[in-house]
Amino acid sequence: MGCTRITTQPAGIQYFCTRSIYGIEPRFLMTPHKLEVRFADIDVMGHVNNAIFLNYFEQGRMAFFREHFGNVWDWKKYGIIVARNEIDYLKPVLLHDELYVTASFGAIGNKSFQMKMRVFKVENGRETDCAHGLVTVVCFDYELQRTIAVPEAWRNAAESISS
Repeated sequence: MGCTRITTQPAGIQYFCTRSIYGIEPRFLMTPHKLEVRFADIDVMGHVNNAIFLNYFEQGRMAFFREHFGNVWDWKKYGIIVARNEIDYLKPVLLHDELYVTASFGAIGNKSFQMKMRVFKVENGRETDCAHGLVTVVCFDYELQRTIAVPEAWRNAAESISS
């Protein structure tokens, strides 16, 4: 799996992934965000449809930003646009699975960065990776309708873990 379970207080359980996925080294801790597998997520084969994992990644990204930067971030001025998604499907997810997502910073450029995503389920106290993803996002000012540099708060947070 490549992720180390770390117990912290008061946040509880957090993970730091030490193994790279897609050759991108992770750079931030995140409390796993619990996902709800909805009946509408299930396809005719009885498992979560592959397209739903993009929704799970989105929930993970938002939980990551909320956890580390709060709810007061100005998304109109310092927003993001998803430019690319890559997903490796590892195990099927079923309706009643206990499912979680984590996110971490990956490579950081001038106006874009990558986020490493991990979706896993817990069965009998053991974690099983279901999908790994790599999301490339471009920083965007929606008020000015143009790309912008990666916000310093994000860059500093990502660089602080790697130093």
